Amino acid sequence: MKNKKNTQFSTLFVVSIILLLSSCKTTGDNNSNSQKTVYPSDVISFFDKFKLILGDGSNVGHPIDFESKDYFYTTNDGTDDWVVYKAPNAGNTHGTSNNIRTELGQSQKWSPMVGGKMTAICKVMNVSPTGDPTVAATHSVVIGQIHSADGHENEPFKLFYKKFPGHKKGSVFWNYEINTAGDDDNSGRWDYSYAIWGYDFSVVAADKNTIPDEPTDGIELGEEITYEVEVKDGIMNLKFMSEGHETKTFTKNLIQSEYTTKADIPEQVRKVFVPIGQDGVERPAAYANEGLFFKQGSYNQTNGKDPAVNGVWCSGAETHGGDVQKQYADGNYAEVWFKDATVEVNEGSISNEGYFAANDGLSQKVVYPNEVIPFMDKFKMLLGDGTSVEDLTKYENKDFFFTVIDGTRRWVSYKTPNSGVTSKNSSNTRTELHEKREWTPEQGGKLTGTCKVMHVSTSGDARVAASYSTVIGQIHSGDGHENEPCKIFYKKFPGHQKGSVFWNYEINTAGDDNGGRWDFSYPVWGYDMSVVGANPTDFPAEPKDGIELGEEFSYEINVHKGIMTVTFSSKGHETKSFTKNLIKSEYTAKADIPEQTQKLFVPIGQDGVERPEAYAGELNYFKQGCYNQTNGKAPEKNMVWCAGAETHGGNIAKQYATGNYSEVWFREATV
Repeated sequence: MKNKKNTQFSTLFVVSIILLLSSCKTTGDNNSNSQKTVYPSDVISFFDKFKLILGDGSNVGHPIDFESKDYFYTTNDGTDDWVVYKAPNAGNTHGTSNNIRTELGQSQKWSPMVGGKMTAICKVMNVSPTGDPTVAATHSVVIGQIHSADGHENEPFKLFYKKFPGHKKGSVFWNYEINTAGDDDNSGRWDYSYAIWGYDFSVVAADKNTIPDEPTDGIELGEEITYEVEVKDGIMNLKFMSEGHETKTFTKNLIQSEYTTKADIPEQVRKVFVPIGQDGVERPAAYANEGLFFKQGSYNQTNGKDPAVNGVWCSGAETHGGDVQKQYADGNYAEVWFKDATVEVNEGSISNEGYFAANDGLSQKVVYPNEVIPFMDKFKMLLGDGTSVEDLTKYENKDFFFTVIDGTRRWVSYKTPNSGVTSKNSSNTRTELHEKREWTPEQGGKLTGTCKVMHVSTSGDARVAASYSTVIGQIHSGDGHENEPCKIFYKKFPGHQKGSVFWNYEINTAGDDNGGRWDFSYPVWGYDMSVVGANPTDFPAEPKDGIELGEEFSYEINVHKGIMTVTFSSKGHETKSFTKNLIKSEYTAKADIPEQTQKLFVPIGQDGVERPEAYAGELNYFKQGCYNQTNGKAPEKNMVWCAGAETHGGNIAKQYATGNYSEVWFREATV
């Protein structure tokens, strides 16, 4: 019995060890399986047909057996595996875009006649809760599109999801962007938006503190959406489905435009895009003969750019200075999940490599000011820190002189603080071009500029005429007293939406003493220079016909045979033109001093007269840029030119951070 019991015990012991080892092995295998990476290409099989752009701006190529835990990975919702596309409000962009994307771009392109098809089942999990709700793009993400690889690289199809903060339901809509007529200027392009469920793109808040009512037929975050996009024989067919919602279909001709004249611009576009100057027409053939390709993922439309730059596309959202993890932590990102997607590549499609070659790294590429405005070889420059630059070819300075994109086109930015290093005879800092050629009024010359003032100092003394202003173009004399027969100003009082544009003529003082010189100011839109506050913080009423920051206007200074003609134009404003004789003075006696000058300059002892021949025979030159007239000098020294503004002891970075600077953008200029 004893031997039998021992045998049974031994057998049980061995079996137990085997079972234990087996259990351990099984658990180990399960752990191994649970830790195995499930790549997006294991969930959706078409990644050999696409390249992937991440939210850091990089092109990772075909994302097979690839993941990025910050931007592109898989997850399981308890039922299905999904591919996650995630993009913050700010990171690094791709191409010329203002917005961050984690998005696929098709490797092949095809004409509208060749066509192709893309489908998807997806759900939007997050859109940014911050941003200006009056801006149409805020709180939205593009989850699928057709993009042109040719011409202006416009987009005949963009599928959006947008949800206002506090709403349970958001809107799904799609936009058609016109393929702008003309080879060079694409800035007039606009979108027409079609509502699917909820609102279209044009529904925005009345102000920053209100939002529209929640859409009754909208789509919630996490609610599945299916879409199909098919182009065949030049016609785009769209189908949108979601359980519990009406299926919607749309058809659009991609090879024959319905927007070839200004009269064809729809009312929706007149409401949204025309006010910001985007009022172009489409070429009659629309997207015919252009290479198109599909895109899919999370193309975040909410960014941190100032809405004053572009009231349709610049959201002013929280970006935490581009810190991706901080943006993810407080919801400032867009996230879209896909569980199924297909693409059909038809015979006749060709490689799209040219698009990626042209756009990869483009947002990091330096575009120099002389590439935007080519006349820079005719000028030298003084910067706001006193640096003089003789050769502006392929030159930029990120603090003072650089290029920017406003959502539609590239501009040259001139920026200068209230206090820096000035030129020898000036109290004011400037980032300004100085023409190398000099000419007499009899010989003449012409300067043009298309610009918008983006900022003027928010501090200063309201009694001082120069406060809150900047000079954006002038004629300067290089002889005699070195006075200025033309200075074009922009000025806006704090708290006002609209500012004034005016130009000044400075007399060329008779005799050796230039201390009596004064300006006569001509209003263009808004006030002239003489309109000031009654006390340091008292501002006049806002001008009714003024120009807003960020509002585009053009000027031309033309001197011919001693006569100067100055012309100003701006959409929605009366064109103004002025003529002044530069070789024969009208101010040769004290009795000639105008009432405006008696009010503004005579009280500070500037009551001189002009030499009879004015600027005749003197060498002059043009200047253009940002010549900040708001300085930190005590107003008691000069109640016309000493603004008493904040300067932070000359610390330029602090001045920029607190709004104590001027900034002017030019997109076109000639000399």
